[in-house]
Amino acid sequence: MIEVTLVEGRQDLERILALQSANLREVVAAEDARREGFVTVAHTLAILEQMHSIAPSVIARDGEHVAGYALVMPVEARTLIPMLEPMFHQFETLLWRGQPLAALPYYVMGQICVAHDYRGQGVFDALYREHRARYASRFALCVTEVATRNTRSMRAHARVGFEVVRTYRDAVDEWAVIAWDWTSA
Repeated sequence: MIEVTLVEGRQDLERILALQSANLREVVAAEDARREGFVTVAHTLAILEQMHSIAPSVIARDGEHVAGYALVMPVEARTLIPMLEPMFHQFETLLWRGQPLAALPYYVMGQICVAHDYRGQGVFDALYREHRARYASRFALCVTEVATRNTRSMRAHARVGFEVVRTYRDAVDEWAVIAWDWTSA
């Protein structure tokens, strides 16, 4: 039985890193990346521990196995991964329903990944339900960006309630900035 809860410690974080490393864009075959999705950023244990100390991430466990994870990256953690600074800077320029995004309490979905053997079983949605249950009283929005060519991720995010705020292209890919508003409904 899959348990979806907050990360409890170092062992959970190490298991997250193992799942992450198997799903990085650089190691996933192009056809698998197109069909199954991929993750872009490789974290370190030290970074995950710092993020966890601000706000614990959500993990789906099946016994000793990690079925999936969804990383919480509060704005306060933005300096931990310098390559994400342009993303945070971009967020500062955006409006959400007529208000500056930066004026709203939000956090970034630092990354979400479901293990291959657990895909199509509702783990993705369960991870986000747990995020909302744990963090909707503290944050108005969950914001992230997804490579538009990661069509599986784009569809899954739209299904749980994310809306596209903006799309843009950088040197790496075309991205959709997406937000999930927790203040309505």
